[in-house]
Amino acid sequence: MTDIDYGALVKPDRVHSSLYQDPALFDEELERIFYKSWVWVAHASEIPNPNDFITTHIGPQPVIVNRDRAGTVRVMVNRCRHRAATVCEKRRGNSPGFVCPYHAWTYATDGSLKGVPMPKGYKDFDKKEFGLVQLRVDQYNGMIFATFDADAPSLDDFLGAAKPWIDLFMKQGGGFPVKVLGEHKFTFPGNWKIQLENTTDAYHFPIVHKSFLTSLDGATEELFSFMDAGGYVQNLGNGHSVMVMIPELVDLEDNLDADIPDRFAAIAEELRKTLDEQAVRRVVRAIGGTGFNLNMFPNIACSMAFFRVLRPLAVDKTEIRHVAIGMDGAPDIANQARMRLHEHFQGPMGFGTPDDAEAWERVQRGASGPGVSWIMVNRGEDKTAANAGDVTAETGMRAAYQMWKRMMTA
Repeated sequence: MTDIDYGALVKPDRVHSSLYQDPALFDEELERIFYKSWVWVAHASEIPNPNDFITTHIGPQPVIVNRDRAGTVRVMVNRCRHRAATVCEKRRGNSPGFVCPYHAWTYATDGSLKGVPMPKGYKDFDKKEFGLVQLRVDQYNGMIFATFDADAPSLDDFLGAAKPWIDLFMKQGGGFPVKVLGEHKFTFPGNWKIQLENTTDAYHFPIVHKSFLTSLDGATEELFSFMDAGGYVQNLGNGHSVMVMIPELVDLEDNLDADIPDRFAAIAEELRKTLDEQAVRRVVRAIGGTGFNLNMFPNIACSMAFFRVLRPLAVDKTEIRHVAIGMDGAPDIANQARMRLHEHFQGPMGFGTPDDAEAWERVQRGASGPGVSWIMVNRGEDKTAANAGDVTAETGMRAAYQMWKRMMTA
């Protein structure tokens, strides 16, 4: 515990720069936020079959996300109950169990301890008491979340008003189930909240991403010129927010009779070889992604056409995973097109990621100087029933920091 007055660090229109640079505060964030919240850990398509697993982290804690022999999704701490060695180092796979490499304690896919070498060396030893530590786990529309907190509100309550936006985002299946196509990850030398702010920050887009905009054809560039297109940012509660940039692409199943953009005409012709016209239009619409970014506190964003997952590594170091998604069972040409679009902006050599990371690093560098400083989040008015809102408003940042304050002062 520290003597920091967390409530004083977040005001309605600004936050203190120590939120980016205080190691003691960072340690408390892990305890009070990442170990108390529902944290996104996987998409159901990553573990479709019994015994499938992936390994990931909640903060610094390594966890296994798997579908056990009976088909139940579990999230377990990746740590042997004997001497704490990780029991699985593979990123993903299919296995009937997990064996600790140190002393060969063996665990079933449900986490139960099945065997220990030379058991006669133990007295009054009940294997039932030494299974892998289980987290609470729940799902919404294929999104798998977990929490260490047995007393946390239900996932349904935690997601709240974000749920309809998740449903809209998942229409990118184009009539097929959504599946993970792959991912890449990188780290940047900055605090995790700098990235959290970015997902619903339209204000930076025409400035930081000018090179991206100049790489587009005329029609696509016009689509991404959304500053005066009727967009908005909305506080969804519990730190979640949504930024609508292209209102006509909020619901991908609206107005499917509209003309297919020229850039997708050749793809549409190829799709017509195996799909009826309505299915073609749904798939083509899904290829381009949605017109909004959904930010869910504390670690996952549904960002137009991909998942962005953040993991705090240190007060000044954050890991980012960009997870490409596509259509499970759709013709290959559709998912290939989605991957090319993903690579164009979010890929390691794309136009978006390097520019964003440069800006985030500069924020950390500038906030780390001596003296008292405040980070302003005062731009624009929040969307309400009486106010249409503004796509450049910093509503999402204010929403996230109010949730940060609530959890840090609880």
